[in-house]
Amino acid sequence: MEPHVTPALAESLGLKPAEYEHILRLVGRTPTLTELGIFSAMWNEHCSYKSSKKWLRTLPTSGPRVIQGPGENAGVVDIDDGDCVVFKMESHNHPSYIEPYQGAATGVGGILRDVFTMGARPIAAMNALRFGAPDHPKTRHLVSGIVAGVGGYGNSFGVPTVGGEVNFHARYNGNCLVNAFAAGLAKTDAIFYSEAKGVGLPVVYLGAKTGRDGVGGATMASAEFDADIEEKRPTVQVGDPFTEKCLLEACLELMATGAVVAIQDMGAAGLTCSAVEMGAKGDLGIELDLDKVPVRETHMSAFEMMLSESQERMLMVLVPEKREQAEAIFRKWGLDFAIVGRTTDDLRFRVLWEGREVADLPIKELGDEAPEYDRPWIEPAPAAVIHAADIAEPADYAATLLKLLGSSDLSSRRWVFEQYDTLIQGNGLQTPGGDAGVVRVDGHPTKALAFSCDVTPRYCEADPYQGGMQAVAECWRNLTAVGAEPLAATDNLNFGNPEKPEIMGQFVKAIQGIGAACEALDFPIVSGNVSLYNETQGAAILPTPTIGGVGLIRDRSKLARIGTMKEGDVLFLVGRDGSHLGASVFLREMEGREDGAPPPVDLAEERRHGEFVRALIRGGRVQTCHDLSDGGLAIALAEMCIESGRGAAIDPGDGSLHALLFGEDQARYVVALPAAEADQLEAEAAEAGIPLRRLGKVGGDELVVRDRLALSVVTMRAAFESWFPAYMSGETVA
Repeated sequence: MEPHVTPALAESLGLKPAEYEHILRLVGRTPTLTELGIFSAMWNEHCSYKSSKKWLRTLPTSGPRVIQGPGENAGVVDIDDGDCVVFKMESHNHPSYIEPYQGAATGVGGILRDVFTMGARPIAAMNALRFGAPDHPKTRHLVSGIVAGVGGYGNSFGVPTVGGEVNFHARYNGNCLVNAFAAGLAKTDAIFYSEAKGVGLPVVYLGAKTGRDGVGGATMASAEFDADIEEKRPTVQVGDPFTEKCLLEACLELMATGAVVAIQDMGAAGLTCSAVEMGAKGDLGIELDLDKVPVRETHMSAFEMMLSESQERMLMVLVPEKREQAEAIFRKWGLDFAIVGRTTDDLRFRVLWEGREVADLPIKELGDEAPEYDRPWIEPAPAAVIHAADIAEPADYAATLLKLLGSSDLSSRRWVFEQYDTLIQGNGLQTPGGDAGVVRVDGHPTKALAFSCDVTPRYCEADPYQGGMQAVAECWRNLTAVGAEPLAATDNLNFGNPEKPEIMGQFVKAIQGIGAACEALDFPIVSGNVSLYNETQGAAILPTPTIGGVGLIRDRSKLARIGTMKEGDVLFLVGRDGSHLGASVFLREMEGREDGAPPPVDLAEERRHGEFVRALIRGGRVQTCHDLSDGGLAIALAEMCIESGRGAAIDPGDGSLHALLFGEDQARYVVALPAAEADQLEAEAAEAGIPLRRLGKVGGDELVVRDRLALSVVTMRAAFESWFPAYMSGETVA
């Protein structure tokens, strides 16, 4: 027997009292349990963006290459020759904290479906992972489970993981972050959308059967964690990558037949969200008959079926004449195919179950017209500027560099990426560890695509506006550093509770910074995701607006890498000398402090310096390039020496040596080129007004900085490569 619907029950499903009152006015009566569940699914933060859409509208989302911006399963960008790249990033934070393996695995599965639902074959994946302090009792368990989940799903499905981020901070102790990115290739004249068209057309269920896993998952992801975290385990979905691989092939085969009118992934809120979104976008109604839905568990209620987030499922509006052909394709791939409803012209969302109507709701109000809040927000207090002169220089620069190279945030991520298949499909042009992942465009003689995801949360905490700009600028810079033209971006905005004005202030200022940078760099946001309520018992994560970017390389024979220095090459710093130590890794690791304003971002400078470097790479004059970010010049040079297996003797210039080496000033690159071309480069930079410093030469087996630092490449590599394996084996927590 169904429970009686009450305000208390509505609140337990995540609906605020005012929202429940609004539901009563819309429906004109007390809703049924199933109707209440549908509202809770559609109006939660995860699905409706009710706290964020006011600000998301301010982001630049269009451009000459943008075919589809936000509002669909993924963004679509033209890459010429009738090809396009389809991509998006989404979070699976709450599920991954509760059940690391399946939470991360189904995050990967969901983002892959977003891409191939649009008609694209996935060609690349990335992930940005954030964990608590290394010495927190749950961190190692989460790292192990989440990395295994990402690899287990992506490897089995058959998509290469080409890059990503892994960071640690105590502010993620109660909420890890799992941000999953996927990109695929499609033809510009064969993109598929979710907008239903035509009255009386069959609505078809595709893929795996529906079970009770994931019931209420989207609602769970729209609330803070409390002491009852373990009780939420049943809300986590369970994935099957082999079924998803079959679903991919069946969908792409079906799409080629002309049978698909509209198609939508069943992700958050499952059958509810996919059906409502398809109908609402097309100004149509939808009628579903749950008795026809394939299920794998007995005695499922209508409430459970509508809110189940079982994986590997799609919903489609079908051309009626193609039914037999479509069904034969899905049966061939061992998947379910069932006509479960029809489109109508009455703008109602009707659900039938066991021969009776259990829901009859206005579809537009459920979808396009969900609540929208203008949350109060507080301008974040400015962080104090810290001058390098006020920070003591280290007594031993070699020991300092080794400590930074072997720290939790700067050490090699090889332990992580070697658990991912980075070579499958055979199109990767470099393994993870460089500035950007690069994948050739299959079937094209010269083109490649570059991918990067970036954010520096400590900058966003100190100054959300500058931090938002810097996340975009660093992503743009990483694409530029391999020689790619940055095309467009996706965002994954991870914040705490938006009902707190200080958290909402972080969100608003970060959005404004992101928007300013995207506008200045012609780098529109074409898709994305917002993850709020990342708090546990009132403690919020660091504001973490991850930016994922895609760039185009027209001639992949002219690709720059960080590890291709040759004996006798001359090293140059493009950009200003290092000066900024506030909010830096150096300050945190060496002084135990996290204060200070982040380095300011000059967007005009970013553009000038980036275009200068990109021209050098595209002209075939520079094959070695590395952008400067965490740890500054010293870390960039160390990584280049380690990757190249060569040393270098450098002089970073005049001024405070610790700021020159470890300052995290923006808009900077290190490039290497033959000595015979060094004078010409200096002349060109001077003519273009680009700051350029000749640092020194490549040679030997040590990195030498004047008479203050000398470290062998072997010693640096040992420090760089040892932290992660030692930590995961339990040998160290520091």
